[in-house]
Amino acid sequence: MKFKTTSFLFFLSVVVFFTSCSDYQKLLNGDDITAKYKEAEVYYNNGEYRKANRLFEQIVPKYRGKPQAQRIIFFFADSYFQTKSYSLAAYQYENFVKSYPKSERIQEASFKAAKSYYFQSPTYSLDQEDTYNAIEKLQVFLNLYPNSEYASEANQMIAELQEKLEKKSFEIAKQYFTIRDYKAAIKANDNFVAGFPGTKFREESLYIKFLSLYEIAINSVLSKKEERLNQLQQQYDIILRYYPETLFLEDLDQKMNRVNLELKQINTTVTP
Repeated sequence: MKFKTTSFLFFLSVVVFFTSCSDYQKLLNGDDITAKYKEAEVYYNNGEYRKANRLFEQIVPKYRGKPQAQRIIFFFADSYFQTKSYSLAAYQYENFVKSYPKSERIQEASFKAAKSYYFQSPTYSLDQEDTYNAIEKLQVFLNLYPNSEYASEANQMIAELQEKLEKKSFEIAKQYFTIRDYKAAIKANDNFVAGFPGTKFREESLYIKFLSLYEIAINSVLSKKEERLNQLQQQYDIILRYYPETLFLEDLDQKMNRVNLELKQINTTVTP
């Protein structure tokens, strides 16, 4: 008996599903604009954003210039946003902002347009043009609405995007050390620290510069070794000044022990 009941419920759900799909398809293919508008909002409010989007797409041109247009265009943009079609969402939100600058939803639309660009920012290892674009859009929003309820989230997203740019730049600087181009590594890490003074990668960047200086100094010809070993001492002092409990302290101290021995040998050699 239980098996028959389960089978019947399954059969009923299948019938309802296909009937629903059939009704939706008829609605899409039909000419009843009013019915499409009504059902589009029902689908939207029920979280069926893809179905709502297809209906909104059909009726937007029909309602252009009418009182309902503002509401429809916002929902149309938001249905793209909810289905993660962020490029199309940004375009439609910006269209809404231009068309209805006095709308009570202008802040929400402006913020979600900027947020759509944020979601298009790729992983740090890829080209970051979209990241720069997202930061610009979010900053424009904050300039227009500094006291908005969305301001905190916008600032948080900008900080996240900035960190992504920092990581990209740091990984490039780090890569020079990996491929043993130590002079380029020194210059790249100097530029990185200067360009991102508050970065969380600063400590590691200073350490990588030290390692690069170390490789050059230890392998230098005698005529240049003393000067380069002294540069290492300066870099060591800089790291300890800012990060007295640095994570790299053990390795730094080990290498400085060798540096001091080398300097001692040099001084002993040149002493009469």
